Amino acid sequence: MPHRSLFFLLVVLGALMRPAAAAEVRVAVAGNFVPAMEALEAAFEAETGHEVTLAAGSTGKLYAQIVHGAPFDVFLAADEDRPARLEAGGMTVPGSRFTYAVGRIVLWAPDGAANEERLKAGDFRRLAVANPSLAPYGAAAMQVIGAVGVEEALAPKLVLGEDVGQAFAFVRTGNAELGFVALSQILALPEEERGGWWTPAQALYTPVRQDAALLRRGAENEAATAFLDFLRSAAGRAVLERYGYGDGAE
Repeated sequence: MPHRSLFFLLVVLGALMRPAAAAEVRVAVAGNFVPAMEALEAAFEAETGHEVTLAAGSTGKLYAQIVHGAPFDVFLAADEDRPARLEAGGMTVPGSRFTYAVGRIVLWAPDGAANEERLKAGDFRRLAVANPSLAPYGAAAMQVIGAVGVEEALAPKLVLGEDVGQAFAFVRTGNAELGFVALSQILALPEEERGGWWTPAQALYTPVRQDAALLRRGAENEAATAFLDFLRSAAGRAVLERYGYGDGAE
């Protein structure tokens, strides 16, 4: 009997320690942020008991899906523009939009030879870039290419990915020798697979300020508001720093 009483006591204590009403939050997340988001997801779920469901893609496509009624609670974009447009259209909870990260673009080569000189020399067959009309990291990449003065020379070598995740995949699978990707994607790799990368000076491109917003659908969702609070917490900031993101205050 004492053992049975102890068992029931442990069950009751365990129930009391869990969130009273665990819920699900559906997050639309930009492709560049997926590695960091997966780490945030694990930490958030462990701390709160809430469940996160992710939908990743280019910021442009996710924006279009939200406008057409896709059932997301939170939008983590790779730019400021699309969340601001949703806010202006009354599709977000007023006052919920904020810059959660500042992304860093890099020229990456798994063979280690990534620098401005190689970009100018053009001694490669393919250069992967996210579609600049859909993905902010693609737009930033084209700004760098233009600033370096090789836009016309490199045009025939460009391989466009739908988002920066696909551009990264093109390079990693050998379909392109180099590519402009997010620093966070490289830092998510084992150290022996990171190769080399060149970090363009910030003056060469518009800072990739990434905004988050609570969508109208998530207004009453406890898990959605809890996730955004976690994203801004010290624990959330530590994850972002680990993946190479700057603070929203930059």
